[in-house]
Amino acid sequence: MTKLNPYLSFKDQAKAALEFYQSVLGGELDVTTFGDMPDMPGVPEGEGGLVMHGHLETPGGLTLMASDTGTMMPYVPATSGVTVALTGAGAADLDYVRSAYEKLLDGATETLPFELAPWGDHYGQLTDKFGVSWMFDVGEAG
Repeated sequence: MTKLNPYLSFKDQAKAALEFYQSVLGGELDVTTFGDMPDMPGVPEGEGGLVMHGHLETPGGLTLMASDTGTMMPYVPATSGVTVALTGAGAADLDYVRSAYEKLLDGATETLPFELAPWGDHYGQLTDKFGVSWMFDVGEAG
């Protein structure tokens, strides 16, 4: 089955961000640095510790990937039009999503608190401490 997964780009904070997201969402984290690939051409001195590819697989099936840009490529920061959405249905998902929302608030800017919305779902938005926009939505189990 084909999946659409968020892939986040950082200047030099991918490892810290992925470790933070793992502490929030749980799951298995795999990180490969540029230094792990000794034959990789064009990696500037001192940038071997930057993340070439990071992959977080959460217990709920969300796959979140990220990498650093370093000085070897032009950095394109996240835009306000790109948002990671964490959604679900039912009480079990509500508890997990609420917990993730509350943990992601650490150092974040809250746009909309995670609460019951007029259309009946629990909904909220924030921009985390790494500048990544998140949207949360949990409806009734169907």
